[in-house]
This record gives sequence, C-alpha cells and structure tokens, in this order.
Amino acid sequence: MKVRIHKLFEYLLDTVDAEPEAIVGFSLSTSPKLGEFLDDMDPDLPLDWNQRSFRGLPELRDHVLRQAGLTGLCAPDDVLITAGAAEANYLALRQLLSPGDRMVTETPGWPQAEVLGRAQEAEIVTVPRNEADGWRMPLDKLAEAVTPGTKLIFLSNPNNPTGRMMDASELMQVAEIARRADAWLIVDEVYAGLEWEGERAPSIAGLYEKGITTGSVSKALGLQGLRTGWLICRDPGMVQDAVILRENASEIMNILGEVVAEIALRPERLDPALKAAREEGRAGLARMDEFVAQTDGLSWVRPQAGLIGLARLPHDIDGEDFARRLLGDPWRTFLLPGAAYEQPNHIRLGVGGGPGTNLETGLERLADCLNSWPGR
Repeated sequence: MKVRIHKLFEYLLDTVDAEPEAIVGFSLSTSPKLGEFLDDMDPDLPLDWNQRSFRGLPELRDHVLRQAGLTGLCAPDDVLITAGAAEANYLALRQLLSPGDRMVTETPGWPQAEVLGRAQEAEIVTVPRNEADGWRMPLDKLAEAVTPGTKLIFLSNPNNPTGRMMDASELMQVAEIARRADAWLIVDEVYAGLEWEGERAPSIAGLYEKGITTGSVSKALGLQGLRTGWLICRDPGMVQDAVILRENASEIMNILGEVVAEIALRPERLDPALKAAREEGRAGLARMDEFVAQTDGLSWVRPQAGLIGLARLPHDIDGEDFARRLLGDPWRTFLLPGAAYEQPNHIRLGVGGGPGTNLETGLERLADCLNSWPGR
C-alpha cells in the first residue's frame, strides 16, 4: 500500500520552518495548558497503557457517547479510543476497502479519505459541493453516485473545510442512500460542538447500523496535541477489526492522552469549555465577516459550524501563489491555500488559536498583500 502525499500536508511540510508572525486560518480552539488538569490527575499514574481495556478507558468511552448524544443508542464497547480522528478514519478505511471497491466522498472535504482510498486501489467517486449553493451537500448527486455495490461513503459533518452542516433530516436521507446500497457510511465529526446555526446534528452511528462516527478532542476543545479521538460503530466485527489493525500500528492508546481527555470530557468541564470556545469563535467569525466584506475582491460563505471556511480570491489570483507570497517578507503571515482542498482559487480563513495567532495583524497584512498584488 503506497500512500501518496496530499496537497494540504505537502504545503505544511514545505512551510513548517517559515516562522510566521501571524496566522489567518487556525483551525482549532485556544489550547488549554497542562496545569489546568493537574489537580484532577493522579501523580502515581503508571506511564504504561491504561491496563483496563484495549478499547480505551471505560469512563472515557462513556463520555464520548454522552457528548455525541449516543448514550442508550450505542454501548461503550461500540467505542474505540484512537490517536485522533485521523487514526479512527485510517482504521476504518484500511479495514473496509479492498482493491476495486467503490468509495464515494465529497469535495471540498477532508483529503485523508481519498488518499487512503487510492492507496487501497479503490475506485474513488467524488460528489462536488457548490459554493454558489452555500457548499450544501447535493443529496440528489450523492444518491446518483452511490450505485449498488458501493462499499463505503465518507463525509464530514460539519464539513471540513467549509463549515457547512447537514441537519438531522439530511443525515437521515444520507443514511437511507447508504442503506439502499448496503454501504458503510463514515461521518467525520471533528468540528461537532462548534455550531453557529442550529443544534448539533445527530451522530451517524446512532442513525444507521453501518454508520461510523469519528471525532476527537482536537478542534472544539483545542486539545490536538493529546492525539486522542474515537471511532463509534454498532457493528462489533468492524470495531474488532479496527482493534486488531491498531494492534499492528500504534498498538495501544497513550495513557496521558486518555487521562487528560477523560477529564476534559467530564460534563462539569466540557460544558463551560464549549461555551467559552463558542463565544470566542462567534466573536472571531463576526470579525472575519467584517473583514471579508470590507476587502475588495474577497468573498466567502460564512461557516455554519467550526472555525474555518474557504474564501474566494479575485479570479486572476492563484491561492497557492498568494499563500506563499503572504508568508514571505514583509507580511510573514500563514494561511492554507485552497488547493489543499482542490479549490485553487481559494484560501482557507480561520479564527481559532486565540491571541497567539495575532489575527488582527494577519488580516491587515492579508489585505495589504492582496492590494499590492501585481496588476491590481
């Protein structure tokens, strides 16, 4: 299995040493400090695995079900704790796809699924979301793409990177499309909990017997460095296959990640943390809306959830050319080009990360770089 690099990671590798002075496009909430968790941690904690379950701490798995609204619909053994949502997606895709299988996914969307699908020599069919339609998932096009014999569907909700949400009604339609084809359905929920319009959508693991929910503490809680996420599925064989594959990859979870994530997901901590993240996110998005409206040639569809969205540049500017120019002197500001999501005329804007991103400085420099673009 040869895994080819995707544009998002390639750009990050190329620019990791750039040392920007500002970031416009940070994708996660402000990260807490370790000291905020120390009072709830046992100093005698053995730095081995959790010694209780290969699926993750039982109390952590209970919290995962609770935050996803799946308590009573799914059992704790339907949950596997993983090294972030990325490993959860990897375990599912690697075990479910074989050469020649048909996988349907979305664009723009999280590129991992297509990268792994191609490595598995699967047939990849993409359903495009249309910016003019607010990046909505076109369910009629999805239904056409999911032909009989389709093995797997991979989507993100909220959509990563546009922030467009599917509500309960839309997700039920997606589940029915998958059910007609007897296809597995993975829905990556890394931005769940940061909804700006409406309620959190239901998790697919509770709506469909072959639904797989993946998520993590990375985005809404800013705990990306824990590398702690999860996979939820009611099919015991699928979860067991994921356990077996992980045994031959990362083997077991890191105990510190499990323990800190368990503390972070306790209801008395989770609710105020999400409230603070939402307040900060709403303020940042209001500022970004104002900036986009005031910046000639820039437009975007405001995300319905999450901390990032795609902004369209003037038609003659390539997003990667712009991102690289902005990263250089005198602007020294980082953002991701839309080419990372197969949208070359776009850039990714985001409002996460807190004061350390110097967002206001970054916005000023972005506008200056755009205004000084050759030929404008």
